[in-house]
Amino acid sequence: MATLKEVAESAGVPMLTAFHALNKNETVDDATRQCVQEIADKLNYTLKITQIDIADLAGVAKGTVSYALNNSELIKPATRQKVLEAAQLLGYHLNVSARNLRMNRTGVVGYSWHVADDPSRMNNLLDRFIYQVTMAAEEQGFHLLTFVQPQTNADRVYESLISTSRVDGFIISDVVYRDSRIARLTAMKAPFAAFGGMYLENADFAYVDVDGKKGIRLVMEHLLQQGHERIALLTWRPGWPFGDAREESYRATMREVGLAVNEDWIAYTPNILHSAAAATQQIMTAKHPPTAIVCANDLMAFGAKSYLDTANLRIPDDVALTGYDDDPTAQFLGITSVHQPIDEIAKALFEILLGEINQDPLPQRQLVFDPALVVRKSTLAR
Repeated sequence: MATLKEVAESAGVPMLTAFHALNKNETVDDATRQCVQEIADKLNYTLKITQIDIADLAGVAKGTVSYALNNSELIKPATRQKVLEAAQLLGYHLNVSARNLRMNRTGVVGYSWHVADDPSRMNNLLDRFIYQVTMAAEEQGFHLLTFVQPQTNADRVYESLISTSRVDGFIISDVVYRDSRIARLTAMKAPFAAFGGMYLENADFAYVDVDGKKGIRLVMEHLLQQGHERIALLTWRPGWPFGDAREESYRATMREVGLAVNEDWIAYTPNILHSAAAATQQIMTAKHPPTAIVCANDLMAFGAKSYLDTANLRIPDDVALTGYDDDPTAQFLGITSVHQPIDEIAKALFEILLGEINQDPLPQRQLVFDPALVVRKSTLAR
């Protein structure tokens, strides 16, 4: 049976080019892709990466690949790294069993440091979450290893860490639809637990979450009780599960009380103060401006407040304002916000992860907490 290397040599291209061509990667031009496919068809070759392919790309013997992937002490670190890099480049999925993980227990759990929209302002909620997870890990004799995942092929760094036995498992956050990290870790049978997941369809992994829809409903019901009917929403662009859930809750609550949703009252913004301020200006210059603004997080509320102050609009007399996450700055500024029980979330999440690591899953490995509304002067009429 032909190998990927033989296909590449027959086509006169490097192995990785042949791999990308057969994967229909757009980085390969059409002529090369067609040539490689024709050679593959002629050799009756179907792309299926094996350890032989890894050995060919890394320039080592097949036995070396097996030893390297199984963390044998017989393999030099430099050789192991070369093999792992070749495996990653070829998209080879390691199958890391819980048995091997227990034998190579490190007492370390990996967490990818989130990449902020505005690097000058970190996410206080996730910062507190990381701190509390670290405390929970220390109580169980574990340490937390934080790392920054790359913008592309983010799942590969997880495979590298777990395959080299540098960590026993992972905690992930910022979960997205069709999350490649979840797919890769599940395929590898690597232990992990997520902060977020309840809004993914058919989520079959361990997670802890907070009911974001309920959080927005609490805010909306409070504003409706205050007599507001023209209520605006400042949120992320569609495509984030937690953001989509909060927008859906806003729209559903408006419909349920018989209020029309004016699309001019909905603005999308990243987590950047000046962007949130500009989005607020967009909302407030509508033909019929709202009397209240619901923000999907506190940073957006701070940006909104900046614009309202500049426009000499009084809070809450002219416009009521709410945030989400109960940031310490929101407390200081007197902004009504939604509190998420981060301390309890972090502790519960690590306990669930520990069950995954020990191959003894907790009976309830998907846990959802309720948020709480904290009412302050930004929504209370004088």
